[in-house]
Amino acid sequence: MQGQKALDEIRSRRLHGLVLAGRPYHLDPEINHGIPELALSLGMPVLTEDSVAHLGRIQRPLRVVDQWTYHTRLYAAAHAVTERDDLELVQLNSFGCGLDAVTTDQVQEILEARGRISTVIKIDEQSNLGAVRIRLRSLQAAVHAQARGGSRRPVSPPLPVRPVFTEDMRRRYTILAPQMSPLHFRLVEHAFRLSGYRLEILPEVDRNAVNEGLTFVNNDACYPSVLVVGQMMAALRSGRYDLRRTALLITQTGGGCRATNYIGFIRKALADSGLAHIPVISLNALGLEKNPGFRVTGKLVARGLMSLVYGDLLMRMLYRVRPYETLPGSAQRLCDEWTARCRSSLARGGLIRYGRTIRAMVRDFDALPIAETRKPRVGVVGEILVKFHPTANNGIVDLIESEGAEAVVPDLMDFLLYATYGGQYRRRSLAGSLQGALLSRAGIAIMEAFRRPQKRALARSRRFHAPSTISTLARGVNGIVQLGNVTGEGWFLTAEMVELIREGVEAIACIQPFACLPNHVTGKGMIRELRRRHPEVSVSAIDYDPGASEVNQLNRLKLLLASARESRHSVSRVAPLARGFRPSPRRLTFPI
Repeated sequence: MQGQKALDEIRSRRLHGLVLAGRPYHLDPEINHGIPELALSLGMPVLTEDSVAHLGRIQRPLRVVDQWTYHTRLYAAAHAVTERDDLELVQLNSFGCGLDAVTTDQVQEILEARGRISTVIKIDEQSNLGAVRIRLRSLQAAVHAQARGGSRRPVSPPLPVRPVFTEDMRRRYTILAPQMSPLHFRLVEHAFRLSGYRLEILPEVDRNAVNEGLTFVNNDACYPSVLVVGQMMAALRSGRYDLRRTALLITQTGGGCRATNYIGFIRKALADSGLAHIPVISLNALGLEKNPGFRVTGKLVARGLMSLVYGDLLMRMLYRVRPYETLPGSAQRLCDEWTARCRSSLARGGLIRYGRTIRAMVRDFDALPIAETRKPRVGVVGEILVKFHPTANNGIVDLIESEGAEAVVPDLMDFLLYATYGGQYRRRSLAGSLQGALLSRAGIAIMEAFRRPQKRALARSRRFHAPSTISTLARGVNGIVQLGNVTGEGWFLTAEMVELIREGVEAIACIQPFACLPNHVTGKGMIRELRRRHPEVSVSAIDYDPGASEVNQLNRLKLLLASARESRHSVSRVAPLARGFRPSPRRLTFPI
């Protein structure tokens, strides 16, 4: 009622009001530095977005995935502002608040499609309002100029209707997908091609792709967003593809993370480049979008899961033996040979052949000649793309090995199990449905069925060990972090660190994009507690960003390795069962 009263007074007195949109904490005068009072001093009555949001009707579908209540209210307020000539909207956001990278672009599109001015003010610890005063005065001047010029006209047309990937396109179109883990995705690419899709996984990112991402993506977005969009735009603008017969493929988790809005970032980049006609296929398990020409069949799922298990197994064994190989390059050659044999196995199909391939692969890596030495083991965890993509993490595995240590990277399949596990937790502790819990159990059972041959083969190995179940990982974080933390990598990131400690690593590098808020809670935020529980293990957080200093990253990693070597020498003088640390004898067996 107060908001409506203010709107009526603005109209009756022929004033020009300002809708100051921001998160609830932006109402705190210690945070907004008195910006509302500054606007009032300029003769602009101030309203909050929630006082006008009920007046606006969002024109759907939006380009982005609208999954947060605050964002819905913000978009409604933007639409309400476009319906009145006596209101303007100014959005406040804070440095490093990456979710606002989604909202600011969408609000700008809503406003500019109706000829309105989009103004964003970034506030942080600085209290100098000189720049803000200039921005608000410029806004006033632009509004008065528009009023003198007559009616407003749209300056930016709305995005066209989403292009649909049709059945006819399936046979003719090349589908481009971004790279994440070269070892896994060369097999995943083959699995899709065997299922009738002309899928091409893009090569590893280079600096040009990063620059393309910075050109087309809001620079407050996270590094993985920049990498994903940059890969696709660099490929499309390279001249290698027929843009009339090309589509893009991207996965969506559906969770409360910017990754769910990768598809929105991609479509904005395509529209800004004049390529809005290119279909973008969403690969997700939540039914967020449907394309009649892209169907996930049982055979595709089976081949995809086989590919991931093969990739996890190759990665696990390669990283385990490569630091100790007696003949330089022998481990990598064996890995390349088995990658080709895995592709052949996918083509021939069959669970029996699948099991035989896994057993033979483990036997070959068990027989590879290696040195009888012991090196520090360094675990690598973090945001999924930065963890697996060698360009995103500046080749951290190669760097660890070059520094005389062994890298330990958890399986990619574990992330899928974590994402599926949420249905059981929601049923048990929240208001989740029984159907969701049953689907969760079924999905985990299917994935574990495909991992069973891998676990059996590794259990019989003398060098390697089998991965734990997702339930074991969940129990491992009991008393450390709640399982309700499911944004981004959530509790799973903490669980990976706990599991690595249980496996006997001496150090852990927690790598993440700068301003990845969820992972700063469940990753960096858990380091102190993990150190308290396991003082024998060194844990260090390393940020990765387009502008991050590689020298700083290298120095932090070298310091971590130095701590690992010191810890290894001190632990060797302490009984391994001290401080509640109970690794299995197999996992501590050395030489490998």
